[in-house]
Amino acid sequence: MDIALSIDDFMKPLHTIPFSVLDLSPIRQGSTAAESFRNTLDLARHAERLGYHRFWLAEHHNIAGVASAATSVVIAHVAAGTSRIRVGAGGIMLPNHAPLVIAEQFGTLESLHPGRIDLGLGRAPGGDRRTSQALRRHLGSNGDTFPQDLEELRNYLRPGGSTNGVRAIPGEGLDVPIWLLGSSDFSARLAAELGLPFAFASHFAPDYLHEALGLYRRLFVPSATLKEPHVMVGINVFAADTDAEARRLFSTLQQQFLNLVRGMPKQLPPPVDRIEELLSPAEQYQVDRMTRCSAIGGSEAVRRQLEAFVEQTQADELMITAQIYDHAARCRSFEIAADIRKRSKVDDS
Repeated sequence: MDIALSIDDFMKPLHTIPFSVLDLSPIRQGSTAAESFRNTLDLARHAERLGYHRFWLAEHHNIAGVASAATSVVIAHVAAGTSRIRVGAGGIMLPNHAPLVIAEQFGTLESLHPGRIDLGLGRAPGGDRRTSQALRRHLGSNGDTFPQDLEELRNYLRPGGSTNGVRAIPGEGLDVPIWLLGSSDFSARLAAELGLPFAFASHFAPDYLHEALGLYRRLFVPSATLKEPHVMVGINVFAADTDAEARRLFSTLQQQFLNLVRGMPKQLPPPVDRIEELLSPAEQYQVDRMTRCSAIGGSEAVRRQLEAFVEQTQADELMITAQIYDHAARCRSFEIAADIRKRSKVDDS
């Protein structure tokens, strides 16, 4: 992670910042989507017990290692299997869908699980061009129409509904919190203009992190939804009982990004001992760039890196993701992160 690890005037103790989980329902090498969904629900229950604030799932398509394509369905599965943790989309790629359909889906989820559903929205396709065409067919929408699609969706959810004569039932009048997600300045500007909370995908696209956060905070207009800017920032956390084991676990994510760089996305690979032997110098540069917002190591190392990351971004929430091959090790990583947050309260007192 390209941040200084020395902390002089740390303003936000970790225990004051909600920790949340982003899950892609990863399909492990040689495994199935069915196992992925079982692991997703188990992780959500684990996160709930550990005090995580949200459990979000992301929409991706035509990627061999990601099972959360039907995101609303997986959200329903997780929400039904938990009782307190907020569950939502991080996010729904709105141009892939008619806004009315999303209003109805999340109206249904909110009706089934009142007060626990979040709707994060993105404008990327969540897949390659051919996949986007197959998804969108005759929708006529794309990333350029995102502001109009967003306004249509918000109208369906407002009390009294849309003025176009079409009602979202369920959905109309339900208080489903909407977040805008992004990895550039587009959604940051739009979230600021509309007074909505903003989540930045720095866990895989960190290049414009500080530019986007600065724009969002500087341009933010208070709204009925939100009086002050509210930022959630994504970070990969690979925590283990030793630094060496954490670095080994991290090699799974490095391989996953290597496969993306090579244009050959695959199922989630097992860790390796010498990841550097698999990459050319150019590939190493690309993988390092994409994964630089990562905290890797034992408890003490991860604590320092999380504190530095929060100091640098002044995040209001952290969205933690961990593409770890072994499910037990993945649960353990989230357990260590939760314990770091808990212990920061003791250290701060």
